[in-house]
Amino acid sequence: MEQYEPDRLSPAQVAAMRRSVRNGRASLSRRSLLRASTGGALAVGGLGTLSACGIPAAGNTQGGVSAEDRSAKEKTVSFSNWTEYMDVDESEKHHPTLDAFTERTGIKVKYTEDINDNVEFFGKIKPQLAAGQDTGRDLICVTDWLAARLIRLGWVQKLDPANLPHAYANLSSQFRTPDWDPGRAYSYVWQGISTVIAYNKKALDGVEVKTVSDLLDNPKLKGRVGFLSEMRDSVGMTLLDMGKDPGTFTADDFDAAIARMQKAVDKGQIRRFTGNDYTSDLTSGDFAACLAWAGDVVQLKADSPDIDFIIPDSGYLTSTDNLLVPNKARHKTNAERLIDYYYEPKAAAELAAYINYVCPVDGVKEELAKLDEDAANNPLIIPDKAMAKKSRAFRSLSSKEETAFEEKFAKLTGA
Repeated sequence: MEQYEPDRLSPAQVAAMRRSVRNGRASLSRRSLLRASTGGALAVGGLGTLSACGIPAAGNTQGGVSAEDRSAKEKTVSFSNWTEYMDVDESEKHHPTLDAFTERTGIKVKYTEDINDNVEFFGKIKPQLAAGQDTGRDLICVTDWLAARLIRLGWVQKLDPANLPHAYANLSSQFRTPDWDPGRAYSYVWQGISTVIAYNKKALDGVEVKTVSDLLDNPKLKGRVGFLSEMRDSVGMTLLDMGKDPGTFTADDFDAAIARMQKAVDKGQIRRFTGNDYTSDLTSGDFAACLAWAGDVVQLKADSPDIDFIIPDSGYLTSTDNLLVPNKARHKTNAERLIDYYYEPKAAAELAAYINYVCPVDGVKEELAKLDEDAANNPLIIPDKAMAKKSRAFRSLSSKEETAFEEKFAKLTGA
């Protein structure tokens, strides 16, 4: 188990955290934007402040620490999630899928939208988790890098497969075996987040874009290309273009990807590295093409006929938001029943129709088509088999790798 000790941060890691919170995935509302995915951010907001708060290191804490499960006697479950990451009715006062769950099971859901970014949320729960105390939450939703950290620290409970028949059967194959939780013993996916190439048809004016190489090398796009300020996204997509798997790459592979992008920077091919603010550059035509997050592209396409996307033959990067049960949660079985409920195709379809992210549930397309045929046929929401095969995940990084890689990426971007 990972020792929980304050890390000394490099200037590059500090810059990465600030960049993510300011204009990266963490910057705006959850409905249209995504969040920070840097381990450096966790260290700044979490590890770096733990000792200052007098919280003991958790090196001796045992994983999967449970409390008395009161699920049978107390028909309730406390669920913390991101803002605007759940279906709502027209009054914006009720969540139809949660209401249906309560009506069927009798379990009342205390639903709280108290996650604005991973760093801030970790700061809320770390004192209780480090001290072996109940956080007051039975179910949380965090991005894959933070889920990995919580599992390594032993701060979340192993799930009971007997309570998760639909989740076990219906989880899409592309999400079944992350390197940080093989077989999904501790977590299940809430939604997927994909990185693709987006473009403005009018700004391209006939120039063809099919690959990351086109972004980096085509002189007709000089000064009109955008890459992302999140290291994993830009490096991951470049690695794929180079024939390398982001899930197994070496330090030399990483250096080669940085060098590849550096050439594009030096010759003025890349206009700038951006957070979510690429959306305005893309719609205005300042970017003819750029790396983009699929959740944004769905929204941009709905607003502008000039915006579209492509999935390179080399593949694309997908990260995930994940459901976990913290240590000492008092209603673990109820939490597992709620996880399982969202792996039933009908409930999954109702959620997907509203939030428009990558649905992790197999067999949902038919149900989604009843609600929104366009969404059901949108590969950014329901990837077909060919697209799913192209999906890759960025591998877990050690603290040493995180520091070294962020420093090199910061030098590239000028952060």
